[in-house]
Amino acid sequence: MKVRIPSPLRSYTRQQSVVDADGATLTELLFDLDRRYPGLRFRMVDEQGRVRKHMKVFVNDEPVRDLDTRVDERDEITIMQALSGG
Repeated sequence: MKVRIPSPLRSYTRQQSVVDADGATLTELLFDLDRRYPGLRFRMVDEQGRVRKHMKVFVNDEPVRDLDTRVDERDEITIMQALSGG
């Protein structure tokens, strides 16, 4: 399925804004993304296996925090990263 990648993480995806990944759940999808683009999962998931606080994952425009959420080929996955500054 297609996964939208935010600008700050595109250094892992060779600057691609949309990449392919496979998986029946978000966990599987993130492991597949990390297989294809090493280091990407660590930027999104903490050591306890939870989505990092500054990261957001959307499935079909709905925010999701539970990585056991099921996904399929028809779903649109969007990853967003909060930016801070001031």
